[in-house]
This record gives sequence, C-alpha cells and structure tokens, in this order.
Amino acid sequence: MEIQETIINKVAQSGLVTVDLARFAPQGERVVYDMKDNLFHGLILREKEFREFVKTHDWSQYTDKYVAITCTADAIVPTWAYMLLANRLEPYAKDIVFGDLNTLETVLYERALSKLDMEAYRDQRVVVKGCGDVPIPESAFVKFTTQLSKVAKSILYGEPCSTVPVFKRKA
Repeated sequence: MEIQETIINKVAQSGLVTVDLARFAPQGERVVYDMKDNLFHGLILREKEFREFVKTHDWSQYTDKYVAITCTADAIVPTWAYMLLANRLEPYAKDIVFGDLNTLETVLYERALSKLDMEAYRDQRVVVKGCGDVPIPESAFVKFTTQLSKVAKSILYGEPCSTVPVFKRKA
C-alpha cells in the first residue's frame, strides 16, 4: 500500500469564489431613537413640548451613528414628528431610517449591495458564506442572489467544503 506524500486541496482547486456578505456591512454604531420617551403619559404627543424638546436636545450625541427612529408605545404619532426628528438628526447621523434595528440593518445592506459592481462575479462559481460572527439579514442574501444570478455561472450557499446549490445557469 502506497502512502500519498502530498495533500491536495480540492476546494482550492475548484475555482469557487467565496463571498462573505459581512464585508459589505457599513461600519458604525447603530442606535434606536424611540419616540415613546416623548409621549405624555406614554400615549399622547404634545406638539408644544415636543417642539421645545427637539429645539433644545443635544443631537450631537448621534454624530456618525446609524439611527433608526421608531415608537414602541401603542400610540398614534403624527408623521410630522418623525420628520422633525429626521431633520434634526440629519446633520449628525450617518444615516436615518424609520423602523427598528432590523429595519436599519436591512436598509444599510440594501444600499451597500445596490452599489456593488457585479462584473467581478461574471461567469464565476460563487459560494455565499452562510455563517459568521456578524448577523446578516436574510434580505441581504435575497438581494445579493437576485443581483448575482444575472452574472454568475452558479451560486452555492454555505462553506466551500459543504454547500447547498442555489442557482446554476443553463448552458
């Protein structure tokens, strides 16, 4: 019985391109601004008090942060209130969205992936990495797959040693 002297890395020779969507996540702190703190008795937004708060609050604490504006209280908040907050946050925040942190992350990935030059993946066999240290919204996988399927030869999900086929272009 003959022992093979060299180990062959078949994964490296496969020609697969691995993409970790985490590398497209914009860097920066994510915070939520919850309107519930501005409600009288947790129910009503009083315009005069709210406008005074907006005028005097230190908005600089949101400098270079991604901000999600929401209201977790069961209250009706007029649209103009969210608009006032967005207007005051705009000079400081990197970006502002309406919704929770999941919505914020979804929007950030959507914007980042929309700017990608997909030509780098033309006719490639691409493995979209499935797990890692950074949580990635499913919407990012969906967005990337729809863009990638227009140019890639095939798309797989997982790790190069254990993948699930997602798409293969017909010859």
